[in-house]
Amino acid sequence: MSGILYLVPTPIGNLKDMTFRAIETLNESDIILAEDTRNSGILLKHYEISTQMRSYHAHNEHQVTEEIIKQLNEGKTFSLITDAGSPGISDPGFLLVRACVENGIEVIALPGATAFVPALTVSGLISNEFIFVGFLPVKKGRQSKLNELKEEKRTLVFYESPHKITRTLKDLAEIFGSERKASLSREITKKFEETLRGTLSELHKISETRNLKGEMVLVVEGN
Repeated sequence: MSGILYLVPTPIGNLKDMTFRAIETLNESDIILAEDTRNSGILLKHYEISTQMRSYHAHNEHQVTEEIIKQLNEGKTFSLITDAGSPGISDPGFLLVRACVENGIEVIALPGATAFVPALTVSGLISNEFIFVGFLPVKKGRQSKLNELKEEKRTLVFYESPHKITRTLKDLAEIFGSERKASLSREITKKFEETLRGTLSELHKISETRNLKGEMVLVVEGN
């Protein structure tokens, strides 16, 4: 009988956002696959979880997935965690899940912390229909991707890093139109959590004058 792969969300800032079920699942797993074992080690120590960890990240997932599938087929139970949030959402996980599906191995995803849902629901923009874009290409394909999204009628959700947010807001204002409404949430669940709302042009001006820090979720009104 084959084992099970659990996708376990971890807090995106506030350690109290860890669920009882997540702690129980990590404790009962044979191996925890972690994006960064040093980072995850802090979380596991906090919750007194002693399960063995193994690195699983964007740079080694192609090499180690086959061996993990082999061990799952032997009956091992694995839990996959990332540095923050739900595995597979702009984080490692897709390749392993696809391999499990192709090999008839059960995959169970636990509900839990993720950044884009709270950012979307506090934005004040239409949330019943939206498209999750994630991170935009840095160079190749960036312009064509933005032009493709320009006519999208659903609310758009982007992830962005603090050192790229000014450029992204500038690009969006130029291509989508400076008066398009938007909402920028940063430091979600943390002490300095903040949501800024306005037009793309207004948010761009704010990002130029303030040193905005923390991982960010940008929610943009559809066309």
